[in-house]
Amino acid sequence: MQEKIIQRLFLIDGLGALVSAIMLGVVLPLVQPLVGIPLYTLYLLAVFPILFAIIDFYALFKKPSPIQQYLKIIAACNITYCFLSVAMAYYHRSQITVLGWIYLIIEVIIVGTLALIELNYAKKHQN
Repeated sequence: MQEKIIQRLFLIDGLGALVSAIMLGVVLPLVQPLVGIPLYTLYLLAVFPILFAIIDFYALFKKPSPIQQYLKIIAACNITYCFLSVAMAYYHRSQITVLGWIYLIIEVIIVGTLALIELNYAKKHQN
């Protein structure tokens, strides 16, 4: 049961990372004037979810031991990404539109919440 839950967390995280990468690297650049986030910032932020998806899918399919350690690593990566997103948003605050803020806030809430769930689960189920 525990392993299935961890696998689901990696799957959810990995798929979410792919969605974030597509949004930041493909969709939002097409509507950049509507969100106001500079293109180079969108592309920079898109790189991290790609890397996170690689970690997630590696852990999902290879099942390294101890798997909880990988859960902690991806949770820490997600939290760092949230802080980076907030920092970049603050830096470009005068350019970001309401739609851009809505996207960034929703993404940070989702990613941050998932990271906390991952950390809690890894902490409760340490080997």
